[in-house]
Formats: sequence, structure tokens, C-alpha cells
Amino acid sequence: MKGTIVQATMGVDELREALSWSRKKLEVEQRELATVRRRKELATGIQDAETMAVADRFERQHAEKVAVFEEKIAVQARELELAERELGEMKAELRQAMAGAPGSATGPAEVLEDPLDDESGARASQEIDALARARARADRDAEAQRRLDEMKKNLGK
Repeated sequence: MKGTIVQATMGVDELREALSWSRKKLEVEQRELATVRRRKELATGIQDAETMAVADRFERQHAEKVAVFEEKIAVQARELELAERELGEMKAELRQAMAGAPGSATGPAEVLEDPLDDESGARASQEIDALARARARADRDAEAQRRLDEMKKNLGK
């Protein structure tokens, strides 16, 4: 179960990162939309029909992207909330199991070392960091292999 908690913690961290990325993208799109609207205003002021038409098209595109990112952020926030709640429940269950609470499979004599016991969470953090490093290493290796295969393919033609 400890491994599951570590995996779930990593999943929650990934959800937080994705939500943060989406918020940044939303900010960029909102700035772009504001810029397009200013340009549209200027084009309207000088009555440049072609520029106004282009500005209209870009305004619609950026407005649609803003709406999509707002929806995406709402969904990601709900997903993160759900994952955090589930992780909290899993941690509580593990603590009960480790303490030999009624209904748990392990008794007090079989209590394992709980990574959630220490105040700083150092052990759990170390496990999470080790898994994250292994995953990053695997991702880098896969990317390097993909690039090598692509390079071989390009050279072979």
C-alpha cells in the first residue's frame, strides 16, 4: 500500500503541475485576446476593413481558446480535489493498518515502518523523489532513443 500511496502522491503532483501549466496558458491567451482587441479598436478607428476582418478572426480564435482553458482549469481543479481527497483517505487507511486498527490485516506485532510517521515526511519524500528521478531518466532515455531513430531515418533517405 505504501507504493500505491507514493504513486498516488506523484499523480497528485502531476495534476498540480498540469493545472499550473493550464493557468499559465490561460494567462497567455488572455493577454493575446486583449492585444487583438486593442488592435481591432485601432483598425476600427482608422476604418481599415481588411485589418478589422483579420482582427475579428483572431479575436474569435483567442476567445474560444480562453473559454476552453477556463473549462479545462475547472475540470483539472475538480480532478485535483478528488485525487487529494482519495490520497488523504489512503494515508488514513495506511495509518490505521500500521497501527493494527480493528479490521486491518496486520496486527501490532507485524507493524511495518510507516513512511508517513515522521513529522517531516522525509522517508515518503525520498521514495517519491527516487521514483521521480527514475521516471525522468526513463523519459530522457526514451526521448534520446526517439531522436536517434529519427536521425537514422533521415540519414537513411
